[in-house]
Amino acid sequence: MRVTTRVVVLLSGSGTLCQALLDAIAAGELDAEVVAVVSDQSSAYGLERARAAGVPAIAHPLAKGGDREAWDAQLRDIVAGYEPDLVASAGFMKLLGPAFLERFGGRTINTHPALLPSFPGMHGPRDALAAGVKVAGATVFLVDAGVDTGKILLQGAVDVSDDDDVESLHERIKVVERRLLIRAVSEWKKEHP
Repeated sequence: MRVTTRVVVLLSGSGTLCQALLDAIAAGELDAEVVAVVSDQSSAYGLERARAAGVPAIAHPLAKGGDREAWDAQLRDIVAGYEPDLVASAGFMKLLGPAFLERFGGRTINTHPALLPSFPGMHGPRDALAAGVKVAGATVFLVDAGVDTGKILLQGAVDVSDDDDVESLHERIKVVERRLLIRAVSEWKKEHP
């Protein structure tokens, strides 16, 4: 009997990447189960998407001026409670700290709207446009202690149009990002049976 990959998704916003996973699972295109969704934003719409799909949705905000190390250890414990095979950071806008990575390093993936190692950080599409590149894209990588520095697993290119602005480019990148995330979760099981 085939064992389904158990995934915890971390997100901060609308949850479109998470929704892509949920849709692929529901369509039978992905042998995985999203066992929980955790957000650092109590108002993240991605939590509503999780609830609508019957997935546990947990808000774990970091209070302004709060203890970052304690928050990170609590996040580790929340995620550990769902016994995931894989953690997918999908639009999660907080860096994962040492306590989390000690437990889930090597099995936490992240998506980024740029072709790493170019344009790491919060503004990949904006930085790509500012640099005048003709090709942008998305990357899925293994999370490490750096900022968007982990081992690259998958990449997909997006041509930059002369009339692109940050929003139009980012929307096309998101389409590729969703596809890559689904593929990365699918391939994870093959490589980590």
